[in-house]
Amino acid sequence: MKKILIVDDREDTVELLEMTLKRSNFEVLRAASGESALEIARTQKPDLIIMDVIMPGEIDGLEATRIIKGSPETQHCKVIMISGKGLEADREAGLKAGAQDYFMKPFSPLELIKRVDELLRD
Repeated sequence: MKKILIVDDREDTVELLEMTLKRSNFEVLRAASGESALEIARTQKPDLIIMDVIMPGEIDGLEATRIIKGSPETQHCKVIMISGKGLEADREAGLKAGAQDYFMKPFSPLELIKRVDELLRD
C-alpha cells in the first residue's frame, strides 16, 4: 500500500484529502507543520506528499519541500503543493522547490487524485 503524507494546518482540508485518498486505498499520514512534515518524511518514507505552502512555524511548505527533495533519504518522495496563492510566480516557486505539481485552493479532489495516481504509477 502506497503511503501519502498530507501536510496542512487546516483540519477541514486534511479531512477532505484523507477521505478522498483512503477511498483509493492509500495509507494516509498527517502533519500540521513543515517541521513535523520533515520528521515524518524521514521516519515513514512516504511515496508522495501533499504539501500546503503557508503553515505556522519556522518552515513553510516551500522550504520543507526544498529540504525533502535535497536530502538523499527523502528525495524519492513526490510532492504536490497546494495553496491559496495562485499567481504564476507562486506556482513556479513551488515547482522550483522540487514539487511535481501545484494545485490552487479550492481544488477538485477528483483532479488531485487523478494526479496522485499518475505520479505514483511512474
